[in-house]
Amino acid sequence: MDCLIHPTYFPNIAHFVAMVKSDSLCFEVCDNYQKQSFRNRTEIYGSNGKLALTVPVNYSQKNRQLYKDVKIANEDNWQLLHLKSLQSAYSMSPFFEFYIDDFMPLFEKKFDYILDLNLKCFEIIVDSLQIELSVSKSTVFEKDTFDKTDFRPLVKRNYEASNLEYYTQVFTDKHGFIPNLSILDLLFNEGPNTELYLNRQSISKC
Repeated sequence: MDCLIHPTYFPNIAHFVAMVKSDSLCFEVCDNYQKQSFRNRTEIYGSNGKLALTVPVNYSQKNRQLYKDVKIANEDNWQLLHLKSLQSAYSMSPFFEFYIDDFMPLFEKKFDYILDLNLKCFEIIVDSLQIELSVSKSTVFEKDTFDKTDFRPLVKRNYEASNLEYYTQVFTDKHGFIPNLSILDLLFNEGPNTELYLNRQSISKC
């Protein structure tokens, strides 16, 4: 199976299930940017439950922009805020200290475009997981695709992945199991078992 999918900010688990179970993946980079999606947002498990981390972008609905042209609003100190949130949420997780140094470049380097940040996120995660994926990028936007499984709807925040298998999270005792958070939640809690977990899951075509 080949899949067409959006690169997102620290992709959620359903995203990664689709990607690791595909023969190859093509990143959609030719679409129009849309607000209220995972393009610039990820969700983690904080002490008070689900916590959204959003990368601020310079975007106006009046002036449509391509995803690849949308700039990050770096006047906000969002990188430090996100790093502190991750430290607060996962410092007690089994594998946080093992992996966090891999991700530090994402919080120390200034990225101008949200797409570039997301592609770098993907690259570092794949390296941390030590998996190999065949990756390409779209060259034109196609509303319908006939030679790939279209997982682009996974970028929408209303996609439900309620059938994902339980694993132990830092604050499970306080708020129960929260499925389909950022891949970071799975990585920091499951470590080397992350790939095995992903391969056991299945998600429906959107």
